[in-house]
Amino acid sequence: MTGTDRPFILFAHSAYRLGEAYEARQGRCPHVHVWSKADLLPRLGEADVLCLSGFWDNSLLDRMPQVRFIQLCSAGYDHFDIEALRARGIRLANAAGANANAVSEHAFALLLALTRRMAEARDNQVKRHWRGMISELDGREDELAGKTMLVVGLGRIGRRIARIAKAFDMRVLGIRRTPGTLPEVDHIGGPGDLRALLAGTDVLVLACPLSAETRGLIDAEMLTAMKPSAYLVNVARGPVVDEPALISALAEHRIAGAGIDVTAVEPLDATSPLWSLDTVVLTPHTAGETRRHEANVIELLIGNLGRLERGEPLLNGVV
Repeated sequence: MTGTDRPFILFAHSAYRLGEAYEARQGRCPHVHVWSKADLLPRLGEADVLCLSGFWDNSLLDRMPQVRFIQLCSAGYDHFDIEALRARGIRLANAAGANANAVSEHAFALLLALTRRMAEARDNQVKRHWRGMISELDGREDELAGKTMLVVGLGRIGRRIARIAKAFDMRVLGIRRTPGTLPEVDHIGGPGDLRALLAGTDVLVLACPLSAETRGLIDAEMLTAMKPSAYLVNVARGPVVDEPALISALAEHRIAGAGIDVTAVEPLDATSPLWSLDTVVLTPHTAGETRRHEANVIELLIGNLGRLERGEPLLNGVV
């Protein structure tokens, strides 16, 4: 993608206002935004660049002869055939880091909703019920200071979660593929250390990518290793957790609760017990969906178009 011709950008998303954000940034390339997969398909033949999330399936590869670059609106890219992209000379970059602030803040919103019993407070508000003081210690709200958080995945989101945890006077442990040191983490272990570290963990936060290594990572064995007083917060991907095992652990009060932004199948089936468990705070995969999201993605896109033109490595380049 070099020369004086400006590439045609095809933005595709059912909700994110990517075309408007590009125009607000005074983007100079011709472009169009489509709001459905049905509208995406007939425009694929025109596109040099795709910026999308959610509409992708690998059958599209045979319908986009000119596309040379795909900018994702999200961090996850496990649904792309990486080798097929590489064989066709198509570059791919994800949006890792674009939502680091949003997702890390959401992780704490879920955690605080659990420890401060905000769902119960909201229910009481709707019923106009003023709850009295509680004598039983286990029935009261809890504090984060002094507790131990274990963050699985120490990318930009995981590291910011760790920094926020430090502001709450928490001890922070981490898991990543290459153990080492980070200023915001007290101890970093490798994947093989997960079970041992869970035994002393009060809050487990999942902020890792979905991969062959992380799929089903938190299974029945790992849930058994957790304290009955511990919380799980998942802002990674639903399949990182064995969902039936988590439901059993919650229903049997083998862990204290879960803050969940992602589920194994989305939308979550209406019959799932996760909807009704009173120790669960559930959001519909909205951790990264803030008023700044489109602007952050467009900043990455414009930066990467410049890098492609100059022959430089992509920001968040996957292929």
